[in-house]
Amino acid sequence: MVLSNFRKKKEDCGPIDEVSFVNAENAKREGASVKVLGSGCAKCNQLEAAAVAALEQLDMDTTIDHVRDFAQIASYGVMSTPALVVDGKVVSYGKVLKTEEVVAILKKVRG
Repeated sequence: MVLSNFRKKKEDCGPIDEVSFVNAENAKREGASVKVLGSGCAKCNQLEAAAVAALEQLDMDTTIDHVRDFAQIASYGVMSTPALVVDGKVVSYGKVLKTEEVVAILKKVRG
Protein backbone atom coordinates (compact mmCIF):
# COMPACT_ATOMS: atom_id res chain seq x y z
CA MET A 1 0.00 0.00 0.00
CA VAL A 2 1.41 3.35 -1.03
CA LEU A 3 0.57 6.21 1.33
CA SER A 4 1.84 8.91 -0.98
CA ASN A 5 -1.50 8.81 -2.81
CA PHE A 6 -3.21 10.17 0.33
CA ARG A 7 -1.03 13.23 0.75
CA LYS A 8 -2.26 16.58 -0.44
CA LYS A 9 -0.36 18.13 -3.24
CA LYS A 10 1.19 21.49 -2.51
CA GLU A 11 -0.95 23.22 -5.11
CA ASP A 12 -4.16 21.84 -3.53
CA CYS A 13 -3.71 24.05 -0.45
CA GLY A 14 -4.06 27.30 -2.36
CA PRO A 15 -1.64 30.17 -2.59
CA ILE A 16 -0.57 32.07 0.51
CA ASP A 17 -1.13 35.76 -0.02
CA GLU A 18 1.65 37.38 2.00
CA VAL A 19 0.67 40.85 0.82
CA SER A 20 -2.70 40.60 2.60
CA PHE A 21 -0.97 39.64 5.85
CA VAL A 22 1.44 42.57 5.58
CA ASN A 23 -1.48 44.91 4.92
CA ALA A 24 -3.31 43.44 7.91
CA GLU A 25 -0.33 44.08 10.20
CA ASN A 26 -0.12 47.67 9.00
CA ALA A 27 -3.86 48.16 9.54
CA LYS A 28 -3.48 47.03 13.14
CA ARG A 29 -1.17 49.96 13.82
CA GLU A 30 -3.23 52.59 12.02
CA GLY A 31 -6.71 54.04 12.23
CA ALA A 32 -9.16 54.15 15.10
CA SER A 33 -7.99 53.16 18.53
CA VAL A 34 -11.23 51.25 19.21
CA LYS A 35 -12.09 48.47 16.78
CA VAL A 36 -14.76 45.82 16.51
CA LEU A 37 -13.64 42.68 14.72
CA GLY A 38 -16.34 40.65 13.02
CA SER A 39 -18.17 39.87 9.83
CA GLY A 40 -20.96 42.39 10.38
CA CYS A 41 -23.45 39.96 11.91
CA ALA A 42 -26.04 40.99 14.50
CA LYS A 43 -23.73 40.21 17.43
CA CYS A 44 -20.91 42.27 15.94
CA ASN A 45 -23.28 45.18 15.43
CA GLN A 46 -24.52 44.86 19.05
CA LEU A 47 -20.94 45.05 20.31
CA GLU A 48 -20.29 48.09 18.13
CA ALA A 49 -23.39 49.82 19.52
CA ALA A 50 -22.32 49.03 23.09
CA ALA A 51 -18.84 50.41 22.39
CA VAL A 52 -20.25 53.62 20.92
CA ALA A 53 -22.54 54.06 23.95
CA ALA A 54 -19.62 53.45 26.33
CA LEU A 55 -17.41 55.97 24.53
CA GLU A 56 -20.22 58.53 24.67
CA GLN A 57 -20.66 57.95 28.42
CA LEU A 58 -16.95 58.56 28.96
CA ASP A 59 -16.87 61.61 26.65
CA MET A 60 -14.26 59.95 24.43
CA ASP A 61 -13.94 60.04 20.66
CA THR A 62 -16.67 57.75 19.35
CA THR A 63 -14.88 56.77 16.15
CA ILE A 64 -14.89 53.00 15.87
CA ASP A 65 -13.40 50.98 13.07
CA HIS A 66 -15.39 47.84 12.20
CA VAL A 67 -12.91 45.36 10.72
CA ARG A 68 -14.62 42.79 8.48
CA ASP A 69 -11.57 41.49 6.59
CA PHE A 70 -10.74 38.01 7.85
CA ALA A 71 -7.00 38.42 7.18
CA GLN A 72 -6.97 41.48 9.44
CA ILE A 73 -9.04 39.69 12.09
CA ALA A 74 -6.65 36.74 12.00
CA SER A 75 -3.67 39.08 12.37
CA TYR A 76 -4.96 39.91 15.85
CA GLY A 77 -4.99 36.21 16.74
CA VAL A 78 -8.77 36.22 17.11
CA MET A 79 -10.50 32.97 16.22
CA SER A 80 -14.02 33.80 17.41
CA THR A 81 -15.90 37.01 16.87
CA PRO A 82 -17.12 39.52 17.79
CA ALA A 83 -13.98 40.96 19.32
CA LEU A 84 -13.11 44.33 20.79
CA VAL A 85 -9.69 45.94 20.33
CA VAL A 86 -8.64 48.99 22.33
CA ASP A 87 -5.39 50.77 21.48
CA GLY A 88 -4.12 47.77 19.52
CA LYS A 89 -4.82 45.20 22.25
CA VAL A 90 -7.58 42.57 22.05
CA VAL A 91 -9.61 43.05 25.23
CA SER A 92 -12.55 40.75 24.49
CA TYR A 93 -13.52 38.11 21.96
CA GLY A 94 -16.28 35.60 21.36
CA LYS A 95 -19.04 37.44 23.21
CA VAL A 96 -21.21 40.53 23.10
CA LEU A 97 -20.29 42.90 25.91
CA LYS A 98 -22.82 45.14 27.60
CA THR A 99 -22.23 48.88 27.66
CA GLU A 100 -21.22 48.77 31.34
CA GLU A 101 -18.63 46.09 30.61
CA VAL A 102 -17.13 48.17 27.79
CA VAL A 103 -17.02 51.22 30.08
CA ALA A 104 -15.10 49.20 32.70
CA ILE A 105 -12.65 47.91 30.08
CA LEU A 106 -12.05 51.38 28.66
CA LYS A 107 -11.43 52.81 32.13
CA LYS A 108 -8.98 50.01 32.90
CA VAL A 109 -7.10 50.22 29.60
CA ARG A 110 -7.00 53.98 29.25
CA GLY A 111 -6.82 54.85 32.94
